[in-house]
Amino acid sequence: MIIDFHTHIFPPEMRRKRERYIRRDRTFGALYANPKAQIASADDLLAQMDTDGVDVSVVMGIGWADYGAAREANDYIIDAVRNGQGRIVGFAGVNPAWDIRPAWDARTAGNATPRTASGGLAAREAERCADAGLRGIGELHPDTQGFDLADKSVMAGIMAVAQERRLIVTTHSSEPVGHSYTGKGSVAPQVLMRFIGNFPDATIVCAHWGGGLPFYALMPEVAAALRNVYFDSAASPFLYTPEIYPTVCRLVGADKALFGSDYALLRPRRLLGEMASSALTAADRAALQGGNAARLLGLDGGGAITPSQ
Repeated sequence: MIIDFHTHIFPPEMRRKRERYIRRDRTFGALYANPKAQIASADDLLAQMDTDGVDVSVVMGIGWADYGAAREANDYIIDAVRNGQGRIVGFAGVNPAWDIRPAWDARTAGNATPRTASGGLAAREAERCADAGLRGIGELHPDTQGFDLADKSVMAGIMAVAQERRLIVTTHSSEPVGHSYTGKGSVAPQVLMRFIGNFPDATIVCAHWGGGLPFYALMPEVAAALRNVYFDSAASPFLYTPEIYPTVCRLVGADKALFGSDYALLRPRRLLGEMASSALTAADRAALQGGNAARLLGLDGGGAITPSQ
């Protein structure tokens, strides 16, 4: 089974009215202001999966800043899961910053500066989506959403829901070195380690190879902290050479790596081709391309998300 663990889809309305949503949501504006940036629907994704031989895709939010836009996207993902005949798994887009505004206002969500902890709107939206069948939270995008991933008090609400409902949490990650690119942000390994340390029992996926965090697993204390942490390959060809696949498997274990394309930014076949031509063993490639994700998502016969032990 081939499982793409990192894809993005949008309601057709958002593609038709791109300019409106660029103005409305800070993350959408940062990632999709360029008219060449592809905006895919659920039908587009399913067609690409058929072309590239992908069996199941995890679809998730982009790190919505605006509450209303996030609800629209989440409702679309819920419908896509229901209509996807088992081929689509959904994650909920929520913003912890909704809960740290002294007076949250839908008209200014995504623009105000976080101040003090209050409320629980993000947690309630995560619960709503879990009740509707979504299996995770993410992709979090702290820079444009306006919160500190390393602040335990900020993250406590949604992480409590994640652990109670056994949801996987996926966060954007970025490299502290290397070239700049749209949406790179500042969620580097030191931020991720504080987040992971705050919630050691949560199941966490660090996108984009965790901004290089696996390299630090050569340090025993880091390796120990990563017991419930996974790393996806989203956008890998834009970041690393194909040697990254066997290198991550060697450093953190082949059971901690997940194939993610970041569709529609990249087509799944590009990353699958890289993996096929890399130095991965057949067993490690099978684990990365779907075995690990199937275990995490309960698609290997369990039916429920189970954190690693």
